[in-house]
Amino acid sequence: MSASLRVVTAGQRAKVAVESTAGLSERIQHLQAEAKRLASAHIDALRASMLETQRIADEIANGGEAYPAGVRDLARRLGEDNAARAMTIQGIVSRL
Repeated sequence: MSASLRVVTAGQRAKVAVESTAGLSERIQHLQAEAKRLASAHIDALRASMLETQRIADEIANGGEAYPAGVRDLARRLGEDNAARAMTIQGIVSRL
C-alpha cells in the first residue's frame, strides 16, 4: 500500500511553520525552567555536603589528642572555610 500524497499551499506551510515555532519556543521555555530547577537542587546538595563536611571537620578539630595536631589544624581551617563558602553560595542563590 502506498502513502497518500497531499498538496500543501504556501499559506498552509507558513501556518505550520508558525505553529511549530510557537511549540518549539514553549518547549525551550519548559526545558530552561526544568534546568534551573535541577541546578537549584544540585546547588542545595553542594551546600548540604559542605555543611556536613564542616560538621565533621569541627568534630575532628575539637577531638583533642585522639587526632594528630596537624590533622586537627587542617580540619579547623577546612571547617571555617566550608562555613564561609556555604554562606557565600547561599548569598549568591538568594539574589537570584
